[in-house]
Amino acid sequence: MLEELKQKVYEANMELPKYGLVTFTWGNVSAIDRETGYFAIKPSGVAYEKLSPKDIVIMDLNGNQIEGELNPSSDTATHCELYKAFPSIGGVVHTHSPWATSWAQAGRGIPCYGTTHADYFYGEVPCVRNLTKEELKDYEANTGRLIVEHFRKANVDAVPCVLCKNHGPFAWGKDAHEAVHNAVVLEEVAKMAARCEILNPQVQSAPQELQDKHYFRKHGENAYYGQKSNTPPAAGHQN
Repeated sequence: MLEELKQKVYEANMELPKYGLVTFTWGNVSAIDRETGYFAIKPSGVAYEKLSPKDIVIMDLNGNQIEGELNPSSDTATHCELYKAFPSIGGVVHTHSPWATSWAQAGRGIPCYGTTHADYFYGEVPCVRNLTKEELKDYEANTGRLIVEHFRKANVDAVPCVLCKNHGPFAWGKDAHEAVHNAVVLEEVAKMAARCEILNPQVQSAPQELQDKHYFRKHGENAYYGQKSNTPPAAGHQN
């Protein structure tokens, strides 16, 4: 079932160690097939060097396991909440990548200090609050609900990532590949922002007009960056 989707999710998961976003099994990628309402996700605790497409688990949006012999990722319920809330999301990534996780552990959003950030994310990457003691009883689902709560008042497509306080980052996109792409950019932006504050503790966010210029030249009706193609650009700053 959904063999092509499972293959794409497998390939996207294998990009996490390739780009240095995971240590051991600290991460997962999923993608949804909107026609069936099923999504494919990495199995829990399986080392990347042992992972294969046949290991990918198929779930429905009610949390039922449709296919697969292995247990799905422990973060499955978080992915599920995002898919249920936002139809534009086609793929979700969770990692404990060190720079983004450092900001999450500090309980800080990542300000937009420059054009690399502005090319991809419109404004600060937010850091959502801790779950309450009561919310921890349904930890993974409530993590997803907390992210959804924030983005009901924001733009889930303009800032396709979030930090969960004392936890780590989630990123998303139109499919699994784009979600990983955004997770890679998030890690680089987190790294640059931290170094920026070390070099200049009084640094201020980039001027809003500069942020607008860089974001909207790549996104929206009047975007003019790149070629007429659906293929996303390579990770990193683009000119």
